[in-house]
Amino acid sequence: MESNGAAAVHQRHGLRHVLLFPLPYQGHINPMFRLAGVLHSRGFAITVFHTHFNAPDPARHPDYRFVLVPDGISGPSPVTIEDRFARVIWIGDACEAAFRDRLAAVLQEYSRDTVACLVVDTHLLEIFQVATSLSVPTLALRTGSAACFACFLAYPMLCDKGYLPVKDSQLDLTVAELPPYRVRDLMHIGEAGHHLMCQLLARAVAAVNISSGLILNTFDALERRELDRLRRDLAVPVFDIGPLHKLSPDGDSSLLRQDRSCLEWLDAFPPESVLYVSFGSVAWMSPRDLVETAWGIAGSGVPFLWVVRPGMVSGSADDHRLPEGFEAATRERGKVVAWAPQEEVLRHRAVGGFWTHCGWNSTTEGICEGVPMLCRPCFGDQMGDTRYVEHVWRVGFEVGGDLERGSVEAAIRRLMTGEDGAEMRARAGELKKAAVDCTGEDGSSRMAIDKLVTHIMSL
Repeated sequence: MESNGAAAVHQRHGLRHVLLFPLPYQGHINPMFRLAGVLHSRGFAITVFHTHFNAPDPARHPDYRFVLVPDGISGPSPVTIEDRFARVIWIGDACEAAFRDRLAAVLQEYSRDTVACLVVDTHLLEIFQVATSLSVPTLALRTGSAACFACFLAYPMLCDKGYLPVKDSQLDLTVAELPPYRVRDLMHIGEAGHHLMCQLLARAVAAVNISSGLILNTFDALERRELDRLRRDLAVPVFDIGPLHKLSPDGDSSLLRQDRSCLEWLDAFPPESVLYVSFGSVAWMSPRDLVETAWGIAGSGVPFLWVVRPGMVSGSADDHRLPEGFEAATRERGKVVAWAPQEEVLRHRAVGGFWTHCGWNSTTEGICEGVPMLCRPCFGDQMGDTRYVEHVWRVGFEVGGDLERGSVEAAIRRLMTGEDGAEMRARAGELKKAAVDCTGEDGSSRMAIDKLVTHIMSL
């Protein structure tokens, strides 16, 4: 069992312990560590269980204790979307026996009375089951939107109604029972992967149902209707305590090295003039899409900061290589990095637009800084997030279909210099103000945190 020495300090001061177990992917680790920061600031001692795979760096969090849970994960990273989702399901099963031993040891060491609860990612059903068997209360952290989890709950109904598995002829059909979704916006991976998706979502719902509450990284002003629906449909309390990166800004848990030189580079540009392009830590594109994206960016004439991480392009040994001539064509107005400190980039005065895959973390980070978005969803909840960005909040629009450099160029200009873009920027500014209000002293998210702390102490 690993420890950074924090356990002895926590015991000596008699603190209540909150245990955490994130799903080991960047988009799930980040909000879990933000939550840890919120709870630690409220006086809880923090113990983080984690896998070998994508293990966090304890040195970045000296006040927390870290407990390694062997996972048996080896071999190459999954290539297909089906394999990626299958691995998510498999992780909980792979960790179950070792986690039981680790949790039992921690309970014996801390004394059961000082352990308030275990917070677990909703996708780790077996971890919930182990904790329940050892009489440890659990809380579920869902790292996506409230709307997305409402879709999880509705999935059996959507199958019964014939919306799923998805048929190409019905992609633009409106889902009357779950507005504003169309069929194409639902979580799906094709007919071949339909059973796998059903299993993945059913497990997450089961985890929430055996928990003592659901924690969501969202805020009332953004998803009031969706939160009301969840509170109606779930038997457990729902805590909307986001945006977590605004409530716990110092919880750096990046798995990739950030190139901070881009912040100084941005200083040279006028306000709202630079397009920031990043497709997250997991989403990918084809070699052809990389080329068309590159020349579309070049042709737009707009200054840009582009994150091209290793592994972002599928099926290419030189997946980080941009087309010949691109650097020369954009040298005076472009910068390409392998990874960026995204929250700081989006806060920078020079950034006026965000081309994103629309993962939930990226979506909320863009909204909270008032930055309008180009959306290129890849899989999972990204299609639904895009629908909300474009149709509900109206702070961006989708770059859909096959990428062509001409359409990319036109989309960038529309966002950055067009009248549409200015209107989207104004609406994004209104949501930014709403996020500030929610996270203020008397805001809805602060009050939700108070309720969460009271709830934890009552478990």
